[in-house]
Amino acid sequence: MSDVLEQLAQVLEERKQAEPDSSYVAKLYAKGLDSILKKIGEEATETVMAAKDGVPEKIIYETADLWFHTMVLLAHQGLGPNDVLQELERRFGLSGLEEKASRGK
Repeated sequence: MSDVLEQLAQVLEERKQAEPDSSYVAKLYAKGLDSILKKIGEEATETVMAAKDGVPEKIIYETADLWFHTMVLLAHQGLGPNDVLQELERRFGLSGLEEKASRGK
């Protein structure tokens, strides 16, 4: 599973050097953080709406869009999927209540 994430992360890194008119991701990078965040917000809303509709194919499609745009954000910030996977691994085995308490929230 993480192979696909790593491959995508590599492509997203390469797009940082591309001309904005050469790819969708290069254009997002050129527009900056606010545009990336706006896109994540849109995709999160579409994911929620798909879940409310209850159609598995729509949920998968919208979740893929959300994950993709979140990966764009990570790359834009100099991060990658392994950073998130390491955090999830750190949390594995902790109860949600313990993890939240450890953050002081």
